Amino acid sequence: MAIPQVVIVGRPNVGKSSLLNWLAGKRISIVDDQAGVTRDRVSHLTEYSGRFFELVDTGGIGGVDADNLTKQVEEQIDLALESADVILFVVDTRTGVLPLDSEVARRLRYIDKPIITVANKTDDERMDPEADEFYKLGRGKIVRVSTLQNRNRYELLDMIHERLPDNLYYEVLPEQPALKIAIVGRRNTGKSTFVNTLAKAERMIVSEVPGTTRDSVDVRFELDGKTFVAIDTPGLRRAKSIRTDIDFYSAHRAQRSIRRADVVLLFFDCTQRMSKVDKQLCKYIADQYKPCVFVVNKWDLLYGQMTTDRWVDYLRDSFPTMWHVPIAFITGQTGKNVKALLNHAQMLYKQSVQRVATSKLNKLVRAALAKHPPPLHGILRPKIYYATQVGTQPPTIVLICNEPRAFTPTYRRFLLGVLRDNLDFGEVPIKMYLHKRRSEDTRNETGAGEDTAEEVAVIEREFGSERADEVQLDEIADEE
Repeated sequence: MAIPQVVIVGRPNVGKSSLLNWLAGKRISIVDDQAGVTRDRVSHLTEYSGRFFELVDTGGIGGVDADNLTKQVEEQIDLALESADVILFVVDTRTGVLPLDSEVARRLRYIDKPIITVANKTDDERMDPEADEFYKLGRGKIVRVSTLQNRNRYELLDMIHERLPDNLYYEVLPEQPALKIAIVGRRNTGKSTFVNTLAKAERMIVSEVPGTTRDSVDVRFELDGKTFVAIDTPGLRRAKSIRTDIDFYSAHRAQRSIRRADVVLLFFDCTQRMSKVDKQLCKYIADQYKPCVFVVNKWDLLYGQMTTDRWVDYLRDSFPTMWHVPIAFITGQTGKNVKALLNHAQMLYKQSVQRVATSKLNKLVRAALAKHPPPLHGILRPKIYYATQVGTQPPTIVLICNEPRAFTPTYRRFLLGVLRDNLDFGEVPIKMYLHKRRSEDTRNETGAGEDTAEEVAVIEREFGSERADEVQLDEIADEE
């Protein structure tokens, strides 16, 4: 059964996106004074008084899109109204009734669903009489609110709660997604088409116009009985090309989507050469230690003209520090190889939450040290006393040693390669730290067994601290 949907509609610039952010309690939709910022349906799962529902933001009714996407925006509004259980008709008390408000009211006249007229920008009680003008539209009870002044939020939520479908099923938390997948890439690489294929619906506007998607949009879909969330993101541009607030916020939404995803799919158009934006995106994903798949999309356009090996070599040459990242070749429009891609994404997630036994980890490190001892640092022989895993997502390994600075970058990469080649997380980022042993810690490489919970807690506290009398943690990342 679908989660009840509360759809927000109205003419442009009445504060629909601000209303969604206000009710959700966080910034979801981009808010800007420019009309027509919202194009796709932007949704957010919300809970109030024990009931769960989705808030859905839509584009402005009656607006003219600057990129000739008005028809597509209107189609998204129609789809939202069809799936709505409650409709919030948003108007602006400061401007009063405008012709477009009357047009929206006419559009809602034959919709047999609960409608609440939300008189936004009613900043205080002195403006309440001005909101009475909207009664002549005849579209539902009026509630006077102000997202700016935080006025009457709970009154509106109570009214929504009263009008939700009467079904006890929604009084429990909906099934949590098995995986959150961020789909990122530069403009026009086919991200929105791919999301529509996953959702088996026209969930996102697809156009040849660069920058069609502006918000990061969460789309829930099912595969093999499991629920997933695909996060469609705006196509990124070079920093010097970001000239408007919309471009700025779109870029930040995309980065936030990468941070909250379990796995990231970095999309490339197989007909286009690599760009600086691709490299910036790849670096950001690496900096966040996110499991990633390089997705070469639109492969049907080159099928029979180029081998996959050539593109694999091209990617490996372009991103030499990301050699562990798997590569997929798909056609998002037809769905070719999409299921295999999602199965591999699930496998990467499982790798990222794996834990390795301390005894196995120390045995592996001891073997690496015996086969390839670290070179002398002056007169000092670098030593590793023991190793332990202190975290997951990403797998985080701490090597307790006598002097972190004594280990050269080359030797650190060697150790990282040993971990990647011999443990169960070979295709995901690994964090590895060299940490100086505390004076009271007497364990060494010959006596290191399983850490107790108390010992692990001590290491984790020490791992996160910066003590003046110790060398600060020396982080080894894959990008070194």
